[in-house]
Amino acid sequence: MALEIASLNSGSNGNCYYIGNETDAVLIDVGISCTETEKRLKQLGLSVAKIRAIFVSHEHKDHVKGVSTFANKYGITVYITPGTALNGPRLIRHISRLFVANASISIGNLCVTGLKTKHDAADPHNFIITDQKVTVGVFTDIGTACQEVEQYFKKCNAAFLEANYDEAMLNNGSYSVLLKNRIRGDEGHLSNMQALELFTTHRSPALSHLLLCHLSQHNNDPVLVEQLFTERAGSCKVVTCSRNAPTGVFRISC
Repeated sequence: MALEIASLNSGSNGNCYYIGNETDAVLIDVGISCTETEKRLKQLGLSVAKIRAIFVSHEHKDHVKGVSTFANKYGITVYITPGTALNGPRLIRHISRLFVANASISIGNLCVTGLKTKHDAADPHNFIITDQKVTVGVFTDIGTACQEVEQYFKKCNAAFLEANYDEAMLNNGSYSVLLKNRIRGDEGHLSNMQALELFTTHRSPALSHLLLCHLSQHNNDPVLVEQLFTERAGSCKVVTCSRNAPTGVFRISC
């Protein structure tokens, strides 16, 4: 068995991740417009008709901007927690369902599990998606990698992992002290070194692909990040997700 994965966009301007097999697929967040989501799926040769569900990680605009329009247009079920639903996104009509942490949901031949994480949102979650033997994790918008994140990361054959900021670039940058403290706080974002620690300490030998996501436009450097991780990656393929374009489609097998 195998899963295909891709980032349609990743960054503070919008996040959207695709995970699917031959018959079924899910999107984690739709933080870009419906038009851009359609365009990028087509560009990658990925069919909207296979998308059975959208899972919403939290209510921030860069994760929900296009959820309602895209879901309503194609009649795709949106899975969202009660806390996130109270705060957004709006306009999701009859097609939304609630989920809770650690409860697995079957989506065709896929199984999706949400895990509660730390971020400055109402009820933030990350996700594990499996297709029998293959497991893909989406770990983004977390201020600290808690023990549960570490345990789930160990199970992954591939992972989307936040590497939001370089500590020196953030410290020396133009952001206010308040914003800097928010970003590097326990409910903010993962730094390059925090993400690297999770990767080097808790990755499985079966981890074949690492997609580094949600890089800051002002406080990070894609070249620096990719070099930092590639030097320690061994046979694991490292990909830096763009805030302006999709990645390729990667086939994950075990």
